[in-house]
Amino acid sequence: MFACAADLFITKPTLIGSSLSRRSYSNDCQKSIFADMKVVIPAPIFHLTKMYNEDKFEKKVNLGVGVYRTDENKSFTIPVVKKCEFEVVNDPTLDHEYLPMSGNPEFRKVATELLLGPDCKALQEKRVAAVQTASGTNACRLAADFLAKRMKLRTVYFPMPTWENHMVIFDHAGFKQFKTYPYWHKKRRQIDMPRLLEALASANEGAVVLFHGSAHNPTGMDLTKKQWKQVTTVIKMNKLFPFVDTAYQGFATGDPDRDAWIVRYMASEGLEFMAAQSFSKNMGLYNERVGNLVSIVSDPKLVPALISELMMYVRPNYSNPPAFGSRVVSRVLGDKKNKEEWLKTLCEMTDRVKNMRKQLMQKLQDLNTPGRWDHITRQSGMFSFTGLNEEQVAKLVKEKHIYLTASGRINICGLNTKNIDYVAESISAVVKETHANKGDGENGKGGKKADANKGKSDADKKKCDKEAGAKKGKDDGKKGKCNKNVDAKKGKDDGQKEKCNQKADANKGKDDAKKERCKKAIDANKGKNDAMKEKCKKAADANKGKDDAMKEKCKKAADAKKSQGDGKKEKCSREADAKKGKDDGKNEKCK
Repeated sequence: MFACAADLFITKPTLIGSSLSRRSYSNDCQKSIFADMKVVIPAPIFHLTKMYNEDKFEKKVNLGVGVYRTDENKSFTIPVVKKCEFEVVNDPTLDHEYLPMSGNPEFRKVATELLLGPDCKALQEKRVAAVQTASGTNACRLAADFLAKRMKLRTVYFPMPTWENHMVIFDHAGFKQFKTYPYWHKKRRQIDMPRLLEALASANEGAVVLFHGSAHNPTGMDLTKKQWKQVTTVIKMNKLFPFVDTAYQGFATGDPDRDAWIVRYMASEGLEFMAAQSFSKNMGLYNERVGNLVSIVSDPKLVPALISELMMYVRPNYSNPPAFGSRVVSRVLGDKKNKEEWLKTLCEMTDRVKNMRKQLMQKLQDLNTPGRWDHITRQSGMFSFTGLNEEQVAKLVKEKHIYLTASGRINICGLNTKNIDYVAESISAVVKETHANKGDGENGKGGKKADANKGKSDADKKKCDKEAGAKKGKDDGKKGKCNKNVDAKKGKDDGQKEKCNQKADANKGKDDAKKERCKKAIDANKGKNDAMKEKCKKAADANKGKDDAMKEKCKKAADAKKSQGDGKKEKCSREADAKKGKDDGKNEKCK
């Protein structure tokens, strides 16, 4: 066989000669087009799980990936979901035909009602377009594709921080400008509401703004109803387009209606927006990839067109959504008894998570762990943004075999009554160690480390003194700066006033000149009008003379014609008399 396709073009006379040199380039011909590929980590969270699975340490703990675990650290299948799965499998009427591109109609109905509520005005007015997707992630991607490619939107705002995959999705879809609005106040460990509103108020009209519907990932901090109303006001004022990712409906508080409050409020306020739904967390259908993209529009006539245009992006992507998971969800939500059982289990799951939050906070406080930890119980949902820094996270992973993300986010569901003591003690030890090291460094001490708590106290005291002195100097400098700013601003204002006065005088002169020009133009037009009137009068007189001459001419012609008519009549009369005479003579002759 030939070494490569290029040999097919070698002529017979050169075949022998080419075979001698074939060995020198055969390796190049056989080089794979994939030879430049390098091993990368597309999703750090799954790499973390891989590290955990390969770890042989007996007390290892996985607080990374967002899945629910029982107190026995086992994967959990919701009983009513399992029941409905068996019903679907054993239903003889079901087959494996393709679903419509828009998805399972029954699923779309019950899923959308779960999000918006059955009494939603937009639903009653048929202003809602719903499309089943292959997971909540895919709902985000479908929306991003549509907004970027069809609607030509280019700017998107994300909360800082947000789910790591959000920016990747919108980047791949074609968005060009990626901006953030402050969400988490690192020092206070709460939502930074003033800066959040300030950022949205400065956003350009038409920009897409991504929100987490509930159980914000990764912080676990959600806006209050009052705060959501403030955000909605800014959205209306700046004509922004909201996109709400509701990946944890029901898993934040145990109440799906409460967790969907912001979506329903925006709908009641008449906003047009899109929302992504996922059933991975609240029904445990992680690997079935069940999602829904819901769009609220202002006019029901737009719904068929919107769905059809969304299909233009479904077709080249996944063509049709999977059926099994959607059929399970339809049976859970479509049957009153099944739904009640699901809601009961959901409450039990969220109660366990809340209990773990309380225990972790209490144990960290009992261990005198430096810092504040009450934010853990003020957060909701699966995750907690602990406030641990990258150095502390690295120590927990490497030395304590506790796996969590570099941002300090932990999955509370990974905690249980058997490992929570070890986790709390490990976190406390690492925080104390890093805090003490930091204190020694600030004091300029070398050699052996002091007691962690003592080092902490000394470092804190000195730090506070320095901060107080620095703050005083800063305040004095700030006062001087403020005074200078005031004077500068006053001078600037005076200059501005003078400038405005000069500009006003200039404008007044311009107005006077403009009035004079207008007056001259009016006078000129008046003269032109008088000349035109005179001209028209002369033309009218000339026409009148022409008309009189024409009348006289016509009269003469009429008289001439009348004379001709009289002569003709006389001639005709003579001819008639002559003819009569001839006839009389003829008659006499005949007689």
